[in-house]
Amino acid sequence: MPHGERWRNGLQDATEAVRRGMHVFPIGRTKMPAIRSPHRDEPRGTPKCRGECGRPGHGVHDATDDRQRLAELFAAAPHATGYGIACGRGETPLLGVDLDRKNGVDGVASLRALGDEHGFAMPETVVIATPSGGLHLWLTGPAAAVVQNSAGKLGLGIDVRGYGGYLVGPGSWTPTGVYQVAAMHPVAEAPQALIDLMIPKPTPVQARRPVQMPIRRRSAVLTGLIRHILNAPEGQLNNRLYWAACRAFETGVDPVAVTNALVDAAVTAGHPEGAAARTVASARHAPARNRR
Repeated sequence: MPHGERWRNGLQDATEAVRRGMHVFPIGRTKMPAIRSPHRDEPRGTPKCRGECGRPGHGVHDATDDRQRLAELFAAAPHATGYGIACGRGETPLLGVDLDRKNGVDGVASLRALGDEHGFAMPETVVIATPSGGLHLWLTGPAAAVVQNSAGKLGLGIDVRGYGGYLVGPGSWTPTGVYQVAAMHPVAEAPQALIDLMIPKPTPVQARRPVQMPIRRRSAVLTGLIRHILNAPEGQLNNRLYWAACRAFETGVDPVAVTNALVDAAVTAGHPEGAAARTVASARHAPARNRR
């Protein structure tokens, strides 16, 4: 039933997650976003929108930490039965380790073996039990960590949820059961050895002489990147700043001038100056492959 008991429970649980500082959005019984895309009828090849249009229906890019906005999203999703928690955002981005335990696969054992091989142990943290018998481990990573979503790359039954991914929130209902809290501790920092595995080292490439961009073109690109920062949707400022900084340092403009311009833009958009400076510095020193 639209706006039924499961919908009300989902909104209540999602609101509590927002109170704890998380960015969330409504999902349906299949664990997929509960609001249809407003761009579903657009021709193929139309540039992708990640929420810049301001309308709901962009999945994880709708995620918000504002209660009023959350209520509006749930109102637009009458058949929602739970909520997703966006990963990879903010100063201490949430990362998810999804451990499958079904069909002969044991992600828990795979993670234990991975830790033994690389010399790390998993800390106590939030653990969510999935209806299929698996576990979701909540961890935090360093600011602007370039952790991508992956499935099985770290080991059999181990999936990773980074920027652009999401975790199903506890209390969410699916036809196979409800996601439930299995262990409640403060969200722990991911072991550095695990972070290193999540962010593959770049493959050495032969150095090439950079192609200098014409001065007028460099200025136009930098202006566009600053505008990209100033127009950042709620909750995406730090990620946009990091992305824009990576692009800006490829233009050949003086790095000090780039840093000052981007930090100023971020502060104007509401980012704390110290945090903005750290994000820009991280982008400046990131390996070229990790900037993509």
